[in-house]
Amino acid sequence: MPGPDGRLVRGERTRNAVLDTAVVLATEAGLDGLSLGQLAVTMGVSKSGLFAHWRSKEELQLATIEHARNQWAEHVIGPALRQPKGVRRLWALHERRMDFYASSVLPGGCFFGKAEFEYNARPGPLRDRLVTSFDDWMMLIERLVNEAVAVGELADTVPPRQLAYEIESLGLTAAMQSRLLTDAVYTYARRAVLDRLRSLCTDPTLLPEEVP
Repeated sequence: MPGPDGRLVRGERTRNAVLDTAVVLATEAGLDGLSLGQLAVTMGVSKSGLFAHWRSKEELQLATIEHARNQWAEHVIGPALRQPKGVRRLWALHERRMDFYASSVLPGGCFFGKAEFEYNARPGPLRDRLVTSFDDWMMLIERLVNEAVAVGELADTVPPRQLAYEIESLGLTAAMQSRLLTDAVYTYARRAVLDRLRSLCTDPTLLPEEVP
């Protein structure tokens, strides 16, 4: 059987490299400020070459959102889901999120936090895609809370949506404040979520006593 077409492999590699850069630029200049021309200058390539992948600014922006979702799945969701169901998985999701922010993979901060603020009052395909992404994220946190209730590590009186909202609020606040204050905000957010989970957990020994 013939192997993969080398041109397709190189094309996909180039596309991913461009989208990596696009996500970074969007965290610094905003998703609306992202353009094929800006990417071409930043990467030192021809603008015409980028048109082979995206025919418009909106196509590029939508592809950038999807690429950011894939990054999030790789760095945050995937590692967390390898933990046992229950409070440890829920805690790991928050921890991996803080680790991802602190790693400075995205020097401008949280891609989704910035984009959601930018487009929250601007109807259209970009806002619709961001709303879907946010809903998916909140449903994931809620699902992990429900799993923790199902395995008996959280009481069935714990409201899943409320706890998911608290965890999301602390994570987003840390992401937005870290570029204005210091990385200490990640520690504050870790400690706040850890304390909250330990206070609700039927067996607090499943979680660390202190933030590492």
